Amino acid sequence: MSSAESPQILCLGEILFDDLADQPGLPLEAVQSWSAYPGGAPANVACGLVKLGIAAGFIGCVGEDSAGEALTQVLIEAGVNIQGLQRHPQAPTRRVYVTRSLEGERSFAGFGAVATTAFADTRLRGDGIPTACFTSAEYLVLGTIPLAYPQSRGAVEQALSLAKVQGTKIVVDLNWRPVFWPDPAAAIPLINALLSKADFLKCADEEAQTFFNTQEPSSIQRRFPNLRGVLLTAGERGCRYLLGDASGEVPAFSVSVADTTGAGDAFLAGFLSRMIPDEAGLLTDPQTAREAVRYASAVGALTTLGLGAIAPQPCSREAERFLRLSGGALTP
Repeated sequence: MSSAESPQILCLGEILFDDLADQPGLPLEAVQSWSAYPGGAPANVACGLVKLGIAAGFIGCVGEDSAGEALTQVLIEAGVNIQGLQRHPQAPTRRVYVTRSLEGERSFAGFGAVATTAFADTRLRGDGIPTACFTSAEYLVLGTIPLAYPQSRGAVEQALSLAKVQGTKIVVDLNWRPVFWPDPAAAIPLINALLSKADFLKCADEEAQTFFNTQEPSSIQRRFPNLRGVLLTAGERGCRYLLGDASGEVPAFSVSVADTTGAGDAFLAGFLSRMIPDEAGLLTDPQTAREAVRYASAVGALTTLGLGAIAPQPCSREAERFLRLSGGALTP
């Protein structure tokens, strides 16, 4: 797939390097070495979509440095449309240090000596977003980290305006990472305002508890009646969902986890890849809804088998084969 292909789905936000601790189970100060893996939730979703056969574009900002060049190449090699990628001449490309538990669970441990406000992703310009990106886009996937900084927050507002003009639907990945926010207390009203404009929400169960004081998708949908779908992921405990009139739970697949980084992003990519061809069916037929969530869960589970967020992402053939071997083939 050419990186110039018109995207069906746009993903706006950060692309960065996750510096994963090479010694799982150790606190930050005891880690002896780190390995860098491409990441950033919106970029992970974009790469995952292309691998699943969906044309995707990325809107974000990297520095004019070696890390920015390397991440640009990751997107190009993945086949992601980079028409919306900006470069900043002074601000560095973001790196985040990530410690891991012995079970593969990760914790964000900060940015070393660089302030969170100093990175290139905070400099994303709304006036630099090409209108042409939205011409063919059916969905715009937004993380919440760009809301933490004034300039990138303005870029989100511009993207929302372009999406409204083009009829592009809004998917919000709550993606709560307090370490990214200069003022975490400012997050709730900003995120609530974004959700009031969204069509779909995906978040982790602990994020739902933090922001909405519930882990019931129906309760969240009553609070934001504009939402047509709510997906609450819970790692090894599976996923709860509300899609149109359908609701339910899908258990997690049992796999040998190496690293959970990017599993939720892969889940979202898997879900959107099923929604692109048949949103109407997914929102009206309970079986179609459940199969879409189960497929997304398979994509997320397979991503935990390797290190990093992008390299282990499966293609659709691998996800479907995994489902067949798990005793639950999708209907054609």
